[in-house]
Amino acid sequence: MFNSSELKWTREPKSYTISDNKIEITTNPHTDLWQRTYYHFRNDNAPVLQMTTSEKFFSFVVKTEFDSKHRFDQCGVVMYLDSDNWLKASIEYENEKFQHLGSVVTNHGYSDWATTAIDASVKSMWYRLSRREDDFCIECSEDGENFSQMRVCHVWDATEDIQFGIYACSPEDSSFTATFTNMDITECKWLAHDGQKPDEE
Repeated sequence: MFNSSELKWTREPKSYTISDNKIEITTNPHTDLWQRTYYHFRNDNAPVLQMTTSEKFFSFVVKTEFDSKHRFDQCGVVMYLDSDNWLKASIEYENEKFQHLGSVVTNHGYSDWATTAIDASVKSMWYRLSRREDDFCIECSEDGENFSQMRVCHVWDATEDIQFGIYACSPEDSSFTATFTNMDITECKWLAHDGQKPDEE
């Protein structure tokens, strides 16, 4: 069960509203999350709204809606431990033709970015973040029913309590409003692997 009263800000934005079933965040310009890789800069000033859990197996679902129109505007799901260790998934606006549906995983201060191009007309997306101990699965859905895997990843420092939730940011000189609804926490929907057995140590 999702309880919005358990949410806490890391870097509170200037404008937002929170209710039991909807959260709206209006982004501040020049806010982002990225660490080092390729670009060689470090951005760690995006607003992040999260709750803390010690549960090792669960799934978190959220629907995002957004009116982004400027390059790099983004909103989505996040698991933010500290400046050097986090993951996020979102749609990042590029231009009038396409956007990047993608995810970033940051371990020990280095980020990666995995993306696929989608049409710029898409203004809503569901995400499901699942945890199995220190491994994570990120999925997306256009209807909230049929989810597709975006990536499976490992976060080295996610061994005990973690924080997870939502974020929105505008890396350039822009601002938009992101709406988050249908937030829910369930048993882990990312089932245990039933294929090749683990190697013996």
